[in-house]
Amino acid sequence: MTVPFSGPDGRDQHSRAHTQSTPGFLERLGETTGGMLVGVALFSLSFYVLFTNEGRAIRTASSLDEGLSQVVSLHRDTYMDPQNNNRLVHLSAPLRTAQPLYDPNYKIAVQAVKLKRNVEMYQWVEYQDTKEYKDGDETKTETTYTYNTEWKSEVVSSRHFDQEIGHINPSAMAVESVTVVAPEVWVGHFFLSKGLIDKINNFQTLSLGGLPFTDPFLTVYENHFYHTGNPRRPEVGDVRVSFSYAGLSGEGLFPGPAQPVSVVAMQRDDKLMPFRTRSGDMLEILYLEELTAEEVFAREHQLNNMKTWALRGAGWLLMFLGISLTTRIVYTLVDWVPVLRELVSVGLKIFAVCVSCCLSLLTIATGWLFYRPLLAGLIGALALVPILIARSGALTKKQQ
Repeated sequence: MTVPFSGPDGRDQHSRAHTQSTPGFLERLGETTGGMLVGVALFSLSFYVLFTNEGRAIRTASSLDEGLSQVVSLHRDTYMDPQNNNRLVHLSAPLRTAQPLYDPNYKIAVQAVKLKRNVEMYQWVEYQDTKEYKDGDETKTETTYTYNTEWKSEVVSSRHFDQEIGHINPSAMAVESVTVVAPEVWVGHFFLSKGLIDKINNFQTLSLGGLPFTDPFLTVYENHFYHTGNPRRPEVGDVRVSFSYAGLSGEGLFPGPAQPVSVVAMQRDDKLMPFRTRSGDMLEILYLEELTAEEVFAREHQLNNMKTWALRGAGWLLMFLGISLTTRIVYTLVDWVPVLRELVSVGLKIFAVCVSCCLSLLTIATGWLFYRPLLAGLIGALALVPILIARSGALTKKQQ
């Protein structure tokens, strides 16, 4: 059943209600069994994530220490020195490119490493708000569909809208988004590898206020080119274009001075390439500011620590979800008893938290066992604390 109405702010809305019978015990049990299989897969994946993450963290830290002990800092005006060939070098200097990047359609030219044309189209967008409630033995679902007009950088297909009539979007954009990259970029007197150029992504919006433009088919408004006569009242299908740049490399005043960068990579003739460490990692580092070699490696150690803890958290979460899904069948068996099912639900969550914490710490300790046995032993002991507390509590109750 569909009920059209207008929202409090005048937006186009309608609701659709669905009714379905409450699933029986065998049906719920079948769904829980499928969830158990997913839980076992997540549980197994968590061990892989946790264990390999520790080896990756140790290997990365070792590679960074090796790089810091070998790196040679060069002056920004230093030319190629054959003695530094195949050695790890550090260099801080402004970016340089041979010529400006140019967009012929909009007559935009910027001396930078990258120039991006961002295209948006005014389109219908559908939002859904679903609510479920029980009415006796039936479960009713009410979905409210809201339609707004917004600027979107991707084409929104209106074919999948619940109500396509009156909300039809164009199937393609008249102008495409594109990113242009300078073919050659160098710092000081050294060319950057493709991997180093890929790290230059500090995109900033290009201001169009001071640029001369006389195209009668375009309107400039708030740093956008509008393919419409009235940018304040766009219609569905209208297009607007903005530009952004990354890695300024020119000598002029517009839109600013050249971007200083700090690079750590291997010198090979007049190029800066990836450097392979003894552990197999590749060092190819670029920061968009002037830093000493020590500061660069300190930043990399900090990023490595952040990534390590993020993956530890992700591994624990996978294990917690895996245990929760695997033990869900216990809740399904008693969910027809209101008081008992609440107690079982809380107990299962506590069980999943405790077991996932213990097993996560034991997995992390196993990862450190080969490199730092003492630390691995301490982590393993910490993992056994909840088990020992639970066991001591059980013994106390038994004696009482």
